[in-house]
Amino acid sequence: MRAKPEKLPYHRHAAPVGKVFFDSPKGSMVCSGTVVKDPKNPGKSNLVWTAGHCVHAGAGGGWYRNIVFVPSYNDQGKNAAQLRTAQPQEVAPYGTYWADWAASSGEWISGGGPTGGAGAPYDYAVLHVKPENGTKSLEETVGNALPVSFDAPEIQQISGMGAWGYPAGPPYDGLLMHQCVDRPGRLSIAPGTPTMYRIGCTMTGGSSGGGWFVAGPDGKSMLVSNTSIGPVTSGWLAGPRLGEDARRTFATMSDKFAGQ
Repeated sequence: MRAKPEKLPYHRHAAPVGKVFFDSPKGSMVCSGTVVKDPKNPGKSNLVWTAGHCVHAGAGGGWYRNIVFVPSYNDQGKNAAQLRTAQPQEVAPYGTYWADWAASSGEWISGGGPTGGAGAPYDYAVLHVKPENGTKSLEETVGNALPVSFDAPEIQQISGMGAWGYPAGPPYDGLLMHQCVDRPGRLSIAPGTPTMYRIGCTMTGGSSGGGWFVAGPDGKSMLVSNTSIGPVTSGWLAGPRLGEDARRTFATMSDKFAGQ
């Protein structure tokens, strides 16, 4: 399944999807993320869903620093030369949002590895971001946020699952949003760990953390997973199934910032 470029401008077609920038011990890195609804701050969420490996190195490692989320990054789909002279609102139409807190699963923190490892089925994270200059919340500014579902239907009941993100590994350059929609299959990492979703998709590193969406009972999109792992040459991606562990991680973050 070849990844397709998202239609332009991004803010009209996939506003909640954005790019994540952060500093790791190896240097500056990129991932993708999605604005999600916050049950404790209805209509005013400052939460972003991404992958665990976009916030924490996993077993033996630590938390990454200087995490920034840019919704609808490079809204007009400009190339590198054009971006150098672009106006700030063309690069970041809704502004830039610095994370002031991150949460991931205990399983990722203790068992995650460079290629996923035993922590891959738990490779998810939630960021809380700070609106610029105390302005309106992220959700209010973007005008949209997706609900997170921890009770996704069985794989055989899902006719199509879509992944969105900003692939940065060759042949991509991290500047353009892409998407893949496919009927999901299963991927088992290790005995005793939850199976993961798998879809055909040519997106590469940088798309990690980008949301996977299905249509909910009301026909509107809901987030059910995120890009975790994908062998560089084999044309598929895998993402965790969000169950009780993910629900707890999310609830902890929502409770921490309730009413703020």
